[in-house]
Amino acid sequence: MMRKESAGGASELAWFKSSHSGGANGESCVEVAIAPHAVHVRDSKTAVDGPRLAVAPGAWGEFVAYASGR
Repeated sequence: MMRKESAGGASELAWFKSSHSGGANGESCVEVAIAPHAVHVRDSKTAVDGPRLAVAPGAWGEFVAYASGR
């Protein structure tokens, strides 16, 4: 996965999405930001202040391993 970081201040999370993002204009993607105790996930089509999901790093790792096997 190649990372494209979103613009933002130093105090914000560093969001990234895959360079393989799909959609008509490349906007259909999930963005991820990794913090010390959580992995934050959001829909890139919503505003920066839109809803996000935070999961434990171990749970995220299990999800990625599961999803990459599909």
